[in-house]
Amino acid sequence: MKIAVAGTGYVGLVTGTCLAKIGHTVFCVDKEASKIAQLRRGESPIYEPGLEAEIVEAKDAGRLHFTTDYAVAYRGAEVIMIGVATPENTDGSANLQALYQVCEQIAVSITSPTLVVVKSTVPIGTNDRLAAYFDQLLGDSRKSWVEVASNPEFLSQGTALRDTLQAERIVIGTESQEATDILTEIYTPFDQPILKMNRRSAEMVKYASNDFLALKISFVNDIANLCEAVGADIDEVTGGMGADSRIGSRFLAPGIGYGGSCFPKDTKALHWLAEEAGYTLKTIRAAIDVNEKQRFKLMQAARKDIPLFSGKKIAILGATFKPGTDDLREAPSIPNLQMLLNEGADVHVYDPVGLPNLENVFGSRLHYGESVASVLQGADACFIFTEWTVFKEMDLALFHTMREPRVYDGRNCFSVKAAEQAGLQYYSIGRARVGGAVFA
Repeated sequence: MKIAVAGTGYVGLVTGTCLAKIGHTVFCVDKEASKIAQLRRGESPIYEPGLEAEIVEAKDAGRLHFTTDYAVAYRGAEVIMIGVATPENTDGSANLQALYQVCEQIAVSITSPTLVVVKSTVPIGTNDRLAAYFDQLLGDSRKSWVEVASNPEFLSQGTALRDTLQAERIVIGTESQEATDILTEIYTPFDQPILKMNRRSAEMVKYASNDFLALKISFVNDIANLCEAVGADIDEVTGGMGADSRIGSRFLAPGIGYGGSCFPKDTKALHWLAEEAGYTLKTIRAAIDVNEKQRFKLMQAARKDIPLFSGKKIAILGATFKPGTDDLREAPSIPNLQMLLNEGADVHVYDPVGLPNLENVFGSRLHYGESVASVLQGADACFIFTEWTVFKEMDLALFHTMREPRVYDGRNCFSVKAAEQAGLQYYSIGRARVGGAVFA
Protein backbone atom coordinates (compact mmCIF):
# COMPACT_ATOMS: atom_id res chain seq x y z
CA MET A 1 0.00 0.00 0.00
CA LYS A 2 0.93 3.66 -0.20
CA ILE A 3 0.93 4.84 3.39
CA ALA A 4 1.54 8.39 4.60
CA VAL A 5 2.79 9.10 8.10
CA ALA A 6 2.27 12.53 9.67
CA GLY A 7 5.07 13.45 12.07
CA THR A 8 8.64 12.19 12.28
CA GLY A 9 9.09 12.00 16.02
CA TYR A 10 9.58 8.69 17.81
CA VAL A 11 6.16 7.32 16.89
CA GLY A 12 5.95 8.53 13.30
CA LEU A 13 9.53 7.83 12.26
CA VAL A 14 9.74 4.36 13.80
CA THR A 15 6.30 3.42 12.46
CA GLY A 16 7.07 4.65 8.95
CA THR A 17 10.46 2.96 8.86
CA CYS A 18 9.10 -0.38 10.06
CA LEU A 19 6.18 -0.29 7.60
CA ALA A 20 8.64 0.38 4.77
CA LYS A 21 10.82 -2.44 6.01
CA ILE A 22 8.01 -4.98 5.48
CA GLY A 23 7.29 -3.74 1.96
CA HIS A 24 4.88 -0.79 2.05
CA THR A 25 5.63 2.47 0.24
CA VAL A 26 5.76 5.11 2.94
CA PHE A 27 5.82 8.91 2.77
CA CYS A 28 6.76 10.58 6.05
CA VAL A 29 5.79 14.24 6.27
CA ASP A 30 6.94 16.85 8.77
CA LYS A 31 6.77 20.64 8.86
CA GLU A 32 10.40 20.96 10.04
CA ALA A 33 12.48 21.36 6.87
CA SER A 34 15.77 20.78 8.68
CA LYS A 35 14.58 17.46 10.03
CA ILE A 36 13.39 16.31 6.59
CA ALA A 37 16.71 17.35 5.02
CA GLN A 38 18.51 15.31 7.66
CA LEU A 39 16.33 12.27 6.98
CA ARG A 40 16.87 12.57 3.24
CA ARG A 41 20.60 12.30 3.93
CA GLY A 42 19.92 9.10 5.83
CA GLU A 43 20.52 10.64 9.24
CA SER A 44 18.13 10.05 12.13
CA PRO A 45 17.16 13.21 14.05
CA ILE A 46 16.52 11.13 17.17
CA TYR A 47 18.84 8.80 19.05
CA GLU A 48 17.42 5.29 18.75
CA PRO A 49 19.69 2.23 18.47
CA GLY A 50 19.51 0.64 14.99
CA LEU A 51 17.01 3.12 13.56
CA GLU A 52 19.36 5.03 11.27
CA ALA A 53 20.53 1.85 9.52
CA GLU A 54 16.91 0.81 8.89
CA ILE A 55 16.08 4.27 7.51
CA VAL A 56 18.98 4.11 5.06
CA GLU A 57 18.09 0.59 3.92
CA ALA A 58 14.40 1.40 3.32
CA LYS A 59 15.22 4.74 1.67
CA ASP A 60 17.78 3.19 -0.67
CA ALA A 61 15.25 0.50 -1.59
CA GLY A 62 12.84 3.25 -2.71
CA ARG A 63 10.19 2.41 -0.12
CA LEU A 64 10.73 5.27 2.36
CA HIS A 65 10.36 8.92 1.38
CA PHE A 66 10.50 12.19 3.33
CA THR A 67 8.79 15.47 2.50
CA THR A 68 7.54 18.74 3.95
CA ASP A 69 4.76 18.85 1.34
CA TYR A 70 1.73 17.27 2.97
CA ALA A 71 -0.24 17.39 -0.29
CA VAL A 72 2.36 15.15 -1.94
CA ALA A 73 2.33 12.75 1.00
CA TYR A 74 -1.45 12.49 1.36
CA ARG A 75 -2.48 12.52 -2.31
CA GLY A 76 -3.27 8.97 -3.38
CA ALA A 77 -2.48 7.47 0.03
CA GLU A 78 -4.70 4.54 0.93
CA VAL A 79 -3.89 4.98 4.62
CA ILE A 80 -2.66 8.03 6.54
CA MET A 81 -1.21 7.44 9.99
CA ILE A 82 -0.95 10.34 12.42
CA GLY A 83 1.88 10.30 14.94
CA VAL A 84 2.14 13.94 15.98
CA ALA A 85 2.74 15.07 19.54
CA THR A 86 -0.12 15.62 21.98
CA PRO A 87 1.73 17.54 24.71
CA GLU A 88 0.43 18.41 28.13
CA ASN A 89 -1.51 21.62 28.71
CA THR A 90 -0.92 23.56 31.91
CA ASP A 91 -3.99 21.94 33.49
CA GLY A 92 -2.79 18.41 32.64
CA SER A 93 -5.11 17.88 29.68
CA ALA A 94 -3.81 16.84 26.25
CA ASN A 95 -3.11 19.51 23.66
CA LEU A 96 -4.60 18.28 20.38
CA GLN A 97 -3.83 21.33 18.25
CA ALA A 98 -1.29 19.56 16.01
CA LEU A 99 -3.69 16.64 15.51
CA TYR A 100 -6.49 18.88 14.27
CA GLN A 101 -4.09 20.78 11.99
CA VAL A 102 -3.11 17.50 10.32
CA CYS A 103 -6.78 16.65 9.83
CA GLU A 104 -7.30 19.97 8.06
CA GLN A 105 -4.31 19.29 5.79
CA ILE A 106 -5.62 15.82 5.00
CA ALA A 107 -9.07 17.16 4.10
CA VAL A 108 -7.69 19.55 1.47
CA SER A 109 -5.20 17.04 0.04
CA ILE A 110 -6.87 13.67 -0.44
CA THR A 111 -8.28 12.80 -3.85
CA SER A 112 -9.94 9.50 -2.97
CA PRO A 113 -11.38 7.63 0.05
CA THR A 114 -8.74 7.23 2.76
CA LEU A 115 -8.42 5.51 6.12
CA VAL A 116 -7.00 7.89 8.73
CA VAL A 117 -5.30 6.04 11.59
CA VAL A 118 -4.50 7.89 14.81
CA LYS A 119 -1.39 6.53 16.54
CA SER A 120 -0.93 9.56 18.79
CA THR A 121 -2.02 9.12 22.39
CA VAL A 122 -5.35 10.93 22.66
CA PRO A 123 -8.13 11.22 25.27
CA ILE A 124 -10.97 8.73 25.04
CA GLY A 125 -13.52 9.89 22.48
CA THR A 126 -11.05 11.91 20.39
CA ASN A 127 -11.32 9.65 17.35
CA ASP A 128 -15.09 10.00 17.39
CA ARG A 129 -14.73 13.78 17.44
CA LEU A 130 -12.17 13.65 14.63
CA ALA A 131 -14.57 11.59 12.50
CA ALA A 132 -17.24 14.27 12.98
CA TYR A 133 -14.68 16.98 12.22
CA PHE A 134 -13.76 15.31 8.93
CA ASP A 135 -17.44 15.19 7.96
CA GLN A 136 -17.57 18.94 8.57
CA LEU A 137 -14.35 19.62 6.64
CA LEU A 138 -15.17 17.42 3.64
CA GLY A 139 -18.77 18.52 3.14
CA ASP A 140 -21.61 16.50 1.70
CA SER A 141 -19.90 15.62 -1.59
CA ARG A 142 -16.92 13.87 0.10
CA LYS A 143 -18.47 13.06 3.46
CA SER A 144 -17.77 9.33 3.26
CA TRP A 145 -14.18 9.70 2.04
CA VAL A 146 -12.51 9.46 5.46
CA GLU A 147 -12.89 6.81 8.11
CA VAL A 148 -11.00 7.23 11.36
CA ALA A 149 -9.39 4.35 13.27
CA SER A 150 -7.40 4.16 16.50
CA ASN A 151 -4.09 2.28 16.51
CA PRO A 152 -2.12 3.25 19.64
CA GLU A 153 1.60 2.57 19.84
CA PHE A 154 3.38 0.80 22.69
CA LEU A 155 7.02 1.45 21.87
CA SER A 156 9.62 2.48 24.42
CA GLN A 157 12.51 4.80 23.68
CA GLY A 158 15.73 2.85 23.42
CA THR A 159 13.92 -0.31 22.27
CA ALA A 160 11.50 1.23 19.77
CA LEU A 161 12.46 -0.95 16.78
CA ARG A 162 12.15 -4.17 18.75
CA ASP A 163 8.90 -3.01 20.32
CA THR A 164 7.45 -2.39 16.85
CA LEU A 165 8.84 -5.34 14.92
CA GLN A 166 8.35 -7.82 17.78
CA ALA A 167 5.34 -6.36 19.57
CA GLU A 168 3.43 -8.44 22.10
CA ARG A 169 0.19 -7.15 20.59
CA ILE A 170 -1.19 -4.73 18.03
CA VAL A 171 -4.34 -2.88 19.09
CA ILE A 172 -6.73 -1.57 16.45
CA GLY A 173 -9.94 0.30 17.21
CA THR A 174 -12.40 0.61 14.35
CA GLU A 175 -16.08 1.19 13.67
CA SER A 176 -16.35 -0.84 10.46
CA GLN A 177 -15.26 -4.18 9.11
CA GLU A 178 -13.62 -2.48 6.12
CA ALA A 179 -11.28 -0.48 8.37
CA THR A 180 -10.52 -3.61 10.38
CA ASP A 181 -9.65 -5.51 7.20
CA ILE A 182 -7.31 -2.77 5.94
CA LEU A 183 -5.37 -2.57 9.19
CA THR A 184 -5.23 -6.35 9.46
CA GLU A 185 -3.73 -6.51 5.96
CA ILE A 186 -1.13 -3.88 6.86
CA TYR A 187 -0.02 -5.61 10.04
CA THR A 188 -0.29 -9.30 9.06
CA PRO A 189 3.37 -9.43 7.87
CA PHE A 190 4.49 -8.57 11.43
CA ASP A 191 3.06 -11.91 12.59
CA GLN A 192 1.87 -10.48 15.91
CA PRO A 193 -1.43 -10.86 17.81
CA ILE A 194 -3.93 -8.28 16.55
CA LEU A 195 -6.52 -7.22 19.12
CA LYS A 196 -9.64 -5.78 17.49
CA MET A 197 -12.03 -3.50 19.36
CA ASN A 198 -13.93 -0.23 19.03
CA ARG A 199 -12.18 3.13 18.92
CA ARG A 200 -12.88 4.19 22.51
CA SER A 201 -11.64 0.90 23.92
CA ALA A 202 -8.42 1.19 21.91
CA GLU A 203 -7.86 4.72 23.21
CA MET A 204 -8.40 3.49 26.77
CA VAL A 205 -6.01 0.54 26.34
CA LYS A 206 -3.17 2.97 25.68
CA TYR A 207 -3.83 5.12 28.75
CA ALA A 208 -4.63 2.19 31.02
CA SER A 209 -1.42 0.37 30.00
CA ASN A 210 0.89 3.34 30.50
CA ASP A 211 -0.77 4.41 33.73
CA PHE A 212 -0.60 0.89 35.17
CA LEU A 213 3.15 0.79 34.54
CA ALA A 214 3.54 4.24 36.08
CA LEU A 215 1.51 3.04 39.06
CA LYS A 216 3.74 -0.03 39.42
CA ILE A 217 6.87 2.17 39.44
CA SER A 218 5.37 4.55 41.99
CA PHE A 219 4.27 1.64 44.17
CA VAL A 220 7.73 0.11 44.33
CA ASN A 221 9.24 3.52 45.08
CA ASP A 222 6.76 3.98 47.92
CA ILE A 223 7.74 0.56 49.29
CA ALA A 224 11.44 1.42 48.86
CA ASN A 225 10.98 4.56 50.94
CA LEU A 226 9.33 2.49 53.66
CA CYS A 227 12.17 -0.06 53.48
CA GLU A 228 14.62 2.70 54.32
CA ALA A 229 12.50 3.70 57.32
CA VAL A 230 12.08 0.19 58.76
CA GLY A 231 15.40 -1.42 57.83
CA ALA A 232 14.26 -3.73 55.04
CA ASP A 233 16.15 -4.14 51.74
CA ILE A 234 14.19 -3.27 48.61
CA ASP A 235 16.26 -5.63 46.42
CA GLU A 236 15.27 -8.58 48.58
CA VAL A 237 11.66 -7.36 48.72
CA THR A 238 11.29 -6.96 44.94
CA GLY A 239 13.04 -10.30 44.41
CA GLY A 240 10.35 -11.93 46.49
CA MET A 241 7.58 -9.98 44.80
CA GLY A 242 8.82 -10.59 41.25
CA ALA A 243 8.97 -14.36 41.80
CA ASP A 244 5.16 -14.28 41.86
CA SER A 245 4.07 -14.66 38.22
CA ARG A 246 0.98 -12.59 38.94
CA ILE A 247 3.23 -9.62 39.73
CA GLY A 248 6.37 -10.18 37.63
CA SER A 249 9.73 -8.49 38.02
CA ARG A 250 9.47 -5.84 35.29
CA PHE A 251 8.98 -2.23 36.40
CA LEU A 252 9.88 -3.14 39.98
CA ALA A 253 13.21 -1.31 39.93
CA PRO A 254 13.27 1.38 42.64
CA GLY A 255 14.67 4.77 41.82
CA ILE A 256 13.99 8.48 41.61
CA GLY A 257 10.82 8.22 39.56
CA TYR A 258 9.67 7.92 35.98
CA GLY A 259 10.14 10.53 33.28
CA GLY A 260 10.00 10.76 29.50
CA SER A 261 7.33 11.76 27.04
CA CYS A 262 4.67 9.24 28.05
CA PHE A 263 4.17 8.34 31.71
CA PRO A 264 4.11 11.87 33.20
CA LYS A 265 1.88 13.20 30.44
CA ASP A 266 -0.45 10.20 30.25
CA THR A 267 -1.04 9.91 34.01
CA LYS A 268 -1.99 13.58 34.19
CA ALA A 269 -4.14 13.38 31.06
CA LEU A 270 -6.14 10.39 32.32
CA HIS A 271 -6.52 11.98 35.74
CA TRP A 272 -7.79 15.17 34.09
CA LEU A 273 -10.14 13.23 31.80
CA ALA A 274 -11.61 11.34 34.75
CA GLU A 275 -12.18 14.58 36.67
CA GLU A 276 -13.95 16.05 33.65
CA ALA A 277 -16.18 12.97 33.55
CA GLY A 278 -17.00 13.39 37.24
CA TYR A 279 -14.85 10.51 38.49
CA THR A 280 -11.64 10.61 40.53
CA LEU A 281 -8.93 8.06 39.75
CA LYS A 282 -7.41 7.95 43.23
CA THR A 283 -4.71 5.43 42.34
CA ILE A 284 -3.46 7.54 39.43
CA ARG A 285 -3.50 10.69 41.56
CA ALA A 286 -1.38 8.83 44.13
CA ALA A 287 1.09 7.70 41.44
CA ILE A 288 1.52 11.30 40.27
CA ASP A 289 2.09 12.54 43.82
CA VAL A 290 4.61 9.81 44.69
CA ASN A 291 6.56 10.42 41.49
CA GLU A 292 6.74 14.17 42.02
CA LYS A 293 8.27 13.72 45.47
CA GLN A 294 10.52 10.79 44.51
CA ARG A 295 12.63 12.77 42.08
CA PHE A 296 14.13 14.79 44.95
CA LYS A 297 15.18 11.82 47.12
CA LEU A 298 18.88 12.27 46.35
CA MET A 299 18.90 15.94 47.24
CA GLN A 300 17.12 15.17 50.50
CA ALA A 301 19.74 12.55 51.37
CA ALA A 302 22.64 14.78 50.33
CA ARG A 303 21.49 17.64 52.54
CA LYS A 304 22.19 15.45 55.57
CA ASP A 305 25.85 15.40 54.49
CA ILE A 306 26.26 18.73 52.69
CA PRO A 307 24.22 21.54 54.28
CA LEU A 308 25.51 24.08 51.72
CA PHE A 309 26.20 23.31 48.04
CA SER A 310 27.59 26.75 47.26
CA GLY A 311 31.10 26.42 45.83
CA LYS A 312 31.04 22.62 45.92
CA LYS A 313 32.02 20.64 42.83
CA ILE A 314 29.17 18.25 42.14
CA ALA A 315 29.59 15.40 39.63
CA ILE A 316 26.52 14.21 37.74
CA LEU A 317 26.42 10.84 35.99
CA GLY A 318 23.49 10.60 33.59
CA ALA A 319 20.96 13.22 32.53
CA THR A 320 18.47 11.47 30.24
CA PHE A 321 15.28 10.09 31.75
CA LYS A 322 16.48 6.54 31.06
CA PRO A 323 19.35 4.79 29.23
CA GLY A 324 19.17 4.18 25.49
CA THR A 325 17.82 7.62 24.60
CA ASP A 326 18.93 11.25 24.44
CA ASP A 327 15.50 12.44 25.62
CA LEU A 328 15.41 14.82 28.58
CA ARG A 329 11.65 15.31 28.74
CA GLU A 330 10.50 15.09 32.37
CA ALA A 331 13.92 13.66 33.32
CA PRO A 332 14.41 13.75 37.11
CA SER A 333 17.87 15.19 36.51
CA ILE A 334 16.53 18.52 35.24
CA PRO A 335 14.91 19.94 38.41
CA ASN A 336 17.80 18.61 40.49
CA LEU A 337 20.38 20.30 38.28
CA GLN A 338 18.41 23.52 38.51
CA MET A 339 18.34 23.28 42.31
CA LEU A 340 22.10 22.70 42.48
CA LEU A 341 22.77 25.67 40.22
CA ASN A 342 20.39 27.88 42.21
CA GLU A 343 22.36 27.02 45.35
CA GLY A 344 25.68 27.95 43.77
CA ALA A 345 27.11 24.50 43.08
CA ASP A 346 29.82 23.97 40.46
CA VAL A 347 28.08 21.24 38.42
CA HIS A 348 29.95 18.88 36.07
CA VAL A 349 27.87 16.42 33.99
CA TYR A 350 28.62 13.37 31.90
CA ASP A 351 26.04 11.47 29.85
CA PRO A 352 26.92 9.14 26.95
CA VAL A 353 24.44 10.71 24.48
CA GLY A 354 22.40 13.39 26.26
CA LEU A 355 24.88 16.28 26.57
CA PRO A 356 23.92 18.16 23.36
CA ASN A 357 20.28 18.29 24.45
CA LEU A 358 21.32 19.19 27.99
CA GLU A 359 23.40 22.09 26.69
CA ASN A 360 20.33 23.35 24.84
CA VAL A 361 18.59 23.59 28.22
CA PHE A 362 21.35 24.91 30.49
CA GLY A 363 23.91 26.44 28.16
CA SER A 364 27.17 27.47 29.82
CA ARG A 365 25.81 27.17 33.36
CA LEU A 366 26.96 23.53 33.43
CA HIS A 367 30.34 21.94 32.71
CA TYR A 368 30.05 19.08 30.22
CA GLY A 369 32.53 16.26 30.77
CA GLU A 370 34.04 13.95 28.17
CA SER A 371 34.12 10.92 30.48
CA VAL A 372 33.17 9.60 33.89
CA ALA A 373 36.67 10.26 35.16
CA SER A 374 36.66 13.88 34.01
CA VAL A 375 33.63 14.85 36.08
CA LEU A 376 34.56 12.85 39.19
CA GLN A 377 38.06 14.33 39.61
CA GLY A 378 38.06 16.45 42.78
CA ALA A 379 34.28 16.39 43.23
CA ASP A 380 32.69 16.81 46.65
CA ALA A 381 29.73 14.55 45.76
CA CYS A 382 28.35 12.50 42.87
CA PHE A 383 24.72 12.07 41.86
CA ILE A 384 23.66 9.25 39.51
CA PHE A 385 20.42 10.00 37.66
CA THR A 386 20.53 7.49 34.78
CA GLU A 387 21.50 3.80 34.87
CA TRP A 388 23.66 3.71 31.74
CA THR A 389 25.64 0.47 31.37
CA VAL A 390 28.91 2.41 31.37
CA PHE A 391 28.10 3.53 34.92
CA LYS A 392 26.91 0.14 36.16
CA GLU A 393 30.11 -1.50 34.90
CA MET A 394 32.56 1.23 35.95
CA ASP A 395 35.51 0.67 38.26
CA LEU A 396 34.34 1.93 41.64
CA ALA A 397 37.93 2.96 42.42
CA LEU A 398 37.27 6.00 40.19
CA PHE A 399 35.17 7.46 42.98
CA HIS A 400 38.32 7.79 45.06
CA THR A 401 39.53 10.51 42.68
CA MET A 402 36.84 12.66 44.30
CA ARG A 403 37.65 14.88 47.26
CA GLU A 404 35.30 12.59 49.21
CA PRO A 405 33.92 9.32 47.66
CA ARG A 406 30.36 10.43 48.42
CA VAL A 407 27.84 8.88 45.98
CA TYR A 408 24.07 9.37 45.78
CA ASP A 409 22.75 6.70 43.44
CA GLY A 410 19.22 7.30 42.18
CA ARG A 411 19.13 4.11 40.10
CA ASN A 412 20.80 1.57 42.41
CA CYS A 413 23.58 0.91 39.90
CA PHE A 414 25.82 -0.86 42.42
CA SER A 415 25.22 -3.43 45.12
CA VAL A 416 25.50 -2.31 48.71
CA LYS A 417 28.23 -4.91 49.22
CA ALA A 418 30.28 -3.60 46.29
CA ALA A 419 29.97 -0.03 47.55
CA GLU A 420 31.05 -1.09 51.01
CA GLN A 421 34.04 -3.05 49.70
CA ALA A 422 35.06 -0.06 47.59
CA GLY A 423 35.07 2.19 50.65
CA LEU A 424 32.35 4.54 49.41
CA GLN A 425 29.97 6.74 51.33
CA TYR A 426 26.98 5.46 49.41
CA TYR A 427 23.28 6.24 49.44
CA SER A 428 20.83 4.32 47.24
CA ILE A 429 17.06 3.89 47.11
CA GLY A 430 15.42 1.55 49.64
CA ARG A 431 18.64 -0.03 50.88
CA ALA A 432 21.06 0.33 53.80
CA ARG A 433 23.26 3.39 53.67
CA VAL A 434 27.00 2.75 53.49
CA GLY A 435 29.14 5.08 55.60
CA GLY A 436 27.92 7.75 57.97
CA ALA A 437 27.08 11.37 57.31
CA VAL A 438 30.21 13.41 56.79
CA PHE A 439 29.49 17.13 56.94
CA ALA A 440 31.62 19.25 54.61
